[in-house]
Amino acid sequence: MALSGPSMKGVNTMILSRTGSDVTMIPEVAKHLIDSGGKRLRPILTLLCAEMFGYQGNGHVKLAASVEFMHTATLLHDDVVDESDMRRGKPAARMVWGNQASVLVGDFLLGQAFQMMVEVGSMDALDVLSKASAIIAEGEVLQLTTAKNTNTTEDDYLQVIRAKTAALFSAACEVGPIVAGQTIQGLGEIERAALRSYGMNLGLAFQLVDDALDYGGSAKDLGKDIGDDFRERKVTLPVILAYRRSEGEEKAFWDRVIVAGDQNEGDLERGIALVRDRQGLADTISRAQHYGAVAVDALDGLPASDQKEALLDAVAFCIDRVT
Repeated sequence: MALSGPSMKGVNTMILSRTGSDVTMIPEVAKHLIDSGGKRLRPILTLLCAEMFGYQGNGHVKLAASVEFMHTATLLHDDVVDESDMRRGKPAARMVWGNQASVLVGDFLLGQAFQMMVEVGSMDALDVLSKASAIIAEGEVLQLTTAKNTNTTEDDYLQVIRAKTAALFSAACEVGPIVAGQTIQGLGEIERAALRSYGMNLGLAFQLVDDALDYGGSAKDLGKDIGDDFRERKVTLPVILAYRRSEGEEKAFWDRVIVAGDQNEGDLERGIALVRDRQGLADTISRAQHYGAVAVDALDGLPASDQKEALLDAVAFCIDRVT
């Protein structure tokens, strides 16, 4: 993603300046998570999707920073809802400063994100990102109905990750041609629709790969410890598929460790083995590859550019983490 390097420096500078506050805890909590090694994939997508049309302004930097703040706020809120102890190999912010501070700093970052969106002066971009924010919140609430529920269906789960993860990927990409269209003639719904579809399907692939890595990857690939989803009793697609294909004692195992939360030494290893044996891992990867292919197809109608190649590389990067 070297293409976005100069603009990404601007994003990082913007992020640092916008986390400043006279309330000492706000920059401390924000910095704890922002500096913890995230890939910054979402803001990079925003930059690429604007620059692929020759955009030369600065609006995409503010929108990219807004996207990253929305993502960071979601992580802070997620860790409270999920009662997570770790985030990217470090203690979650809630473990250091408490749940209340995590939620409120997340709200502060959302406020800063919307302020930057307004400064860009595009009602269309504001519309896309504000709708994504509402969809993400809906996904959080929807996830409560599937949490620790082994009867969750694959369709239910896809609805959750489409809202919680893929909606922000989609919006991050769509605002690229929107802001570029402020100064470049000829950009319209065709470009927006293509990149909206690309982002949505990339987001689905990205989340499914994360799900698979928890049962078949390494902590380096995942950015967290293997088995975190299992320990937190998250019902992700590998578990849904394994449970659906099990019966008797195997089903009882999943109900014990996920629903009842009665986890003993050796249960993680058994869970990983069951997911593999019931093709939960392989089929989750296969579904991720499908959405990755749809993302690639979405770019077909866009003109060739170095940025387009980088977007194609992003799909390969996502899938290659687990294959």
